[in-house]
Amino acid sequence: MKKREIVILGAGYGGMMTATKLQKSLGVNKSSITLVNKHTYHYQTTWLHENAAGTLHHDQTRISIKDVLDLNKINFVKDTVVSIKPDEKKVKLENGEITYDILVIGLGFEAATFGIPGLEEHAFTINSINSARLIREHIEYNFAKYHNEKVKNQARLNIVVGGGGFTGVEFIGELANRIPELCEEYDINKSKVRIINIEGSETILAGFDPDLVEYAMNSLESRGVEFINGAMLKECKSNAVVYEKDGKQYEIPTFTTVWAAGVRANSIVENSGFETNRGKVEVRKDMRAPDYDNVFVIGDCALIMNPESGRPYPPTAQIAIQQSEVVAHNVKALAQNSDDLEEFEPNIMGTVASLGHNDAIGVVGNSKLFGFKATIMKKIIDNRYLVKLGGIGLLMKKGKFNIFY
Repeated sequence: MKKREIVILGAGYGGMMTATKLQKSLGVNKSSITLVNKHTYHYQTTWLHENAAGTLHHDQTRISIKDVLDLNKINFVKDTVVSIKPDEKKVKLENGEITYDILVIGLGFEAATFGIPGLEEHAFTINSINSARLIREHIEYNFAKYHNEKVKNQARLNIVVGGGGFTGVEFIGELANRIPELCEEYDINKSKVRIINIEGSETILAGFDPDLVEYAMNSLESRGVEFINGAMLKECKSNAVVYEKDGKQYEIPTFTTVWAAGVRANSIVENSGFETNRGKVEVRKDMRAPDYDNVFVIGDCALIMNPESGRPYPPTAQIAIQQSEVVAHNVKALAQNSDDLEEFEPNIMGTVASLGHNDAIGVVGNSKLFGFKATIMKKIIDNRYLVKLGGIGLLMKKGKFNIFY
């Protein structure tokens, strides 16, 4: 019997965990498993805001694929996906083409700019190791440049973050911790630095418990963060942003605008002819695409509706990791010509948002967590994933053990 060709696109949370589970459960004699990724590493997307602020080195965030996967069991292809041809069972890469019998799509997200003028050209986004590193270096460059110009330019010290959701708030929290260090390093009066968050809703962290939101805002404001809620970003220039609030427009001079107010599924999915909803594939209960029994979609590219709220579940790392359990089981079943397919049911065990390395908020079960307790829980969650992915060895190499600072 011919080997079944299983191809996994993307080494994000969903793709890596699916590959890890399949290499343990599926015999190499019966199936060939190929993972395609544009880098030789997997990275913790939920740590990128720390890399961008400069509070965590990017080497801590990235994990070499060969350190996790057994490359005797999994064929790793370092290449970039260009398009998917589901009717032909082919994937076009920058450097060739690959065929499959069973496909897992985990290509992640890209920024959604909603047509706001100048965002694509002038704003930074936190979506990869390289983008995070660019933000860190750009902020440091502007701090260094401040005292090396005849006329001091406040735009170099104004940092504007668009979006008060998870990514925006966690990045702001890290920045608030990092700014005092930068000011000391570059001889800048801290009072001159502004961290400004612009959010379209009337509050940050929409959907969070109001008590937790109030705690978060008080914590961040006490460290110098300014919130402009109920405001819409209208334009991003190379040296300023324009926003509208209460029918009036205002301009803030800045060379650093970080856009964290919207993401969408990788556009390759929509452009490859799959039936999509808001750019994502609204998968069946077994995580397969509507029109293709041999294609699974996972993570940011998959849309799963919450019947209680009538809204999609947020594409979190927690859900992507849970999805990998079902996807790996179902891929194995298909590869073995079994109809024993499982259905995915999200199990939201809790949500924790960092406010910097020593502060956080969260909900676990029915309990609200503030400050130190939430910080401990955040690090437990981070470390638990490392154990699931690569065992104790990976935890000891990449884990977070800085409990008290």
